[in-house]
Amino acid sequence: MTEQVKQEKLLCAALDARGKAYAPYSHFQVGAAVESVGGRIYCGCNVENASYGLTNCAERSAIFNAISSGESKLLRLLVVADTPKPVAPCGACLQVMREFNIQEIILCNITGDCMIVGMAELLPYGFGPEQMKGAAGNE
Repeated sequence: MTEQVKQEKLLCAALDARGKAYAPYSHFQVGAAVESVGGRIYCGCNVENASYGLTNCAERSAIFNAISSGESKLLRLLVVADTPKPVAPCGACLQVMREFNIQEIILCNITGDCMIVGMAELLPYGFGPEQMKGAAGNE
């Protein structure tokens, strides 16, 4: 399967997930799809809460879906929203992507305008597991 076809599959999955978003406050629906090393795709949408701090983003929903399904090696993540330009993940989502070593992030809008960026480009000084070496119990 070509990279273009893989990206199209991810975009379709993320757009489908976006349609399931629970966004009664912002009305800003976001969908995400993450691909595992084995080629499986896991989706997520944003789920808002009246207590805004409890809202979960689509990117984290997709990653948590993959992890709770037994995946731990994730390749790429695509995020999509109704924005003029491709949408970027928030800092919390970037940190979770960093935790699971997702190096390729595809930013899209609903018209199919997409761009591929690397984790280092979006989070150049991210905190990762390697920084935990030397902490108590992490020798």
